[in-house]
Formats: sequence, C-alpha cells, structure tokens
Amino acid sequence: MAWRGKVHRFGDNISTDLIIPGRYFHLRGNLSELAKHVMEDADPEFVKKMRKGDFIVAGENFGCGSSREHAPWVIKIAGVRAVLAKSFARIFFRNAINIGLPLIECDTENFKEGDEIEVDIEKGEVRNISRGFKVTFTQLPPFLREILNAGGLKEYIRRKKDFEG
Repeated sequence: MAWRGKVHRFGDNISTDLIIPGRYFHLRGNLSELAKHVMEDADPEFVKKMRKGDFIVAGENFGCGSSREHAPWVIKIAGVRAVLAKSFARIFFRNAINIGLPLIECDTENFKEGDEIEVDIEKGEVRNISRGFKVTFTQLPPFLREILNAGGLKEYIRRKKDFEG
C-alpha cells in the first residue's frame, strides 16, 4: 500500500509548542477547532496549503518539548497522512502510534517543500516523484504496525478483545 502527497517541509526541533501553540490551549476539548491551528507558529500558512493526505517532513527531534498528547491528534485530524523525520521525541512517537498517526524515521535531507512523494510503509521506502530518488527506512516492528493498521491503540485493543472473545 502506497500513499501519495505533497511535502510540507520543517526543520529540526519542531516542538509540541510549535505543533499546537499554547495560546490555543483552551481549544483542547475541541480537537477539530484546535487542528485549524496546527503548525501555525512554524508556518502560518500551513493549514491553508495542506491537503488531506499530504506529509510533514522534518529534520531531527520532531515532537520535542512538553508531552502534549493533543499534538499528534491535531496533525492527524488536519489530514496529514504521515510525518517523516530524521528522528522523533520518544513520547511524541509513542503518542502518535497510539492514535494511529504513522511516523517514518528516514533521511529527509533532500526533500523540498512541495515535492510530490509516495510512501510505501510495507516496503519501507519513500519515492520522491518530483526529484527522482528513493530513500529507505526501517519498518516498525509488527506489533506497532498492527496498532497503526487498526487506527490506533484503542481500536487495536477492541479488535483483540472481540477476536479473543
């Protein structure tokens, strides 16, 4: 299964404060409203430019800072298909997997804003259609892929419970 979309490029150390600015903390009970402000402090035009199925591509340490579990939620609700980065903050990584937001750790150095890419999570590769190159990544362990495929940890547990009776 391959996903295709455009790159929205960010640098290193994109914190949860940049993902969801603190001034919108009062919206945390309304994630759809909060998602209208995702990445606003890193790129004020992001929500206007982004289309459902596009990708965030960043450098190192994406999701660092405070442990705002709303951060991966608003990325997903905004329609981002996956986040590709050189590395992720540990808590952000697990929160994203738990809600079913795919994170791909790979070399993102040569991806540019607006590039069209195709991500094949099963093959472990990202093809840059615009620039004509491919990067590979280490696939997630099977149990984490099962959680993602289920749509998140809650649905994964529900399915396991239903399956096991």
